[in-house]
Amino acid sequence: MKLKQEDIHWIDDVYSRIEKKVEWSSNSIDCTFPFVSVNGKYQDFNGDRFLPAWWTNSFWTGLLWQMYRKTDNKNYRELAEIQEEKLDPAFQEYDTLHHDVGFLWTLSSVASYKITGNEQSRRRAMLAASTLFSRFNLKGNFIRAWNGNKNGWVIIDSLMNLSLLYWASEQAKDPRFKEIAMAHADTAINYLQRPDGSVNHIISFNDKTGEFIEAVDGQGFSPDSSWSRGQGWAVYGFALSYRHTGETRYLHAAKNAANYVIANICDDWIPRVDFRSPILEGNDKDSSAGAIIAAGLLEIASHLPEYEKDIYNNAAVKILKALDKNVSSWGTEEEGILLHGTQAYHHKPTLYPNDTPIIYGDYFFIEAILRLKGEEELFW
Repeated sequence: MKLKQEDIHWIDDVYSRIEKKVEWSSNSIDCTFPFVSVNGKYQDFNGDRFLPAWWTNSFWTGLLWQMYRKTDNKNYRELAEIQEEKLDPAFQEYDTLHHDVGFLWTLSSVASYKITGNEQSRRRAMLAASTLFSRFNLKGNFIRAWNGNKNGWVIIDSLMNLSLLYWASEQAKDPRFKEIAMAHADTAINYLQRPDGSVNHIISFNDKTGEFIEAVDGQGFSPDSSWSRGQGWAVYGFALSYRHTGETRYLHAAKNAANYVIANICDDWIPRVDFRSPILEGNDKDSSAGAIIAAGLLEIASHLPEYEKDIYNNAAVKILKALDKNVSSWGTEEEGILLHGTQAYHHKPTLYPNDTPIIYGDYFFIEAILRLKGEEELFW
């Protein structure tokens, strides 16, 4: 990647701040699984009860593995291994497992296995992949997102979980994992992505016939709007399917999603909660969406010829610089790094705190910065 000298200086500077912040926060964070920050302290997800399978429960683990690989700080490895073991009870609660087992065990067990060769981590990840595999609907060629009465629901977030299946296919020398991942990605292209590159958050199928029913209202302003974090999942998720398969339709879908973002992002390069909504009350930015989009743009650029790379690399750097300049916290008054993250704008803030640091925003910000520092191997 060709970077301007001023960008190289900025990357080195922001990385040095990341090192200091994570060293401090790794000794400060004392909750089980960091989720959102309240009054400067990361909190667990608090619903009706503690959920070992809550979808964000591995981002702190993945962040620690990222920093361990870069720094060789043994404390990060020890904490990451403890965090991975804390996920084990989730395997005993089958009814709470869903498509996000990909997030949960890719950034914990797959990461651990790639870095340390831990066989127990490999077994955990294969078990998680088999669980995700079992959610495939043959009639509709999709992986069921959630449980309960949502048998035919598919969500854009699921694209990030497919990496677990691609990895498992390589590990087991079994093409079925990959075939299911590709079938689901194809369904996402055909039904979740619109011609202009924007994406639906949720769509529903008849789970018995596979017939498409409708787009469902999700975290966006409306069913036909463009929720920015979902747009980030599309940018990055389609690009990852290209990485694992080499099928150009996935790279085209990723570029289509990315081009929509670049054309519609605000002048300050921090995405609003929804690209198509009217101006919303209070903070309507989402720093976490910006971090995800930036990481995805860098992934797209890594697969392009030189004459195309700069379009996506430059956009990623602009987003990351904007996040650093306008919404970052580097002191000890706040455990999170990126302020103004929006978990679910239209939900009650008592359950889903908004306008706050969110752990996956920090994870993707650090992953993107490390990539700019030359770290090309991904956990995904």
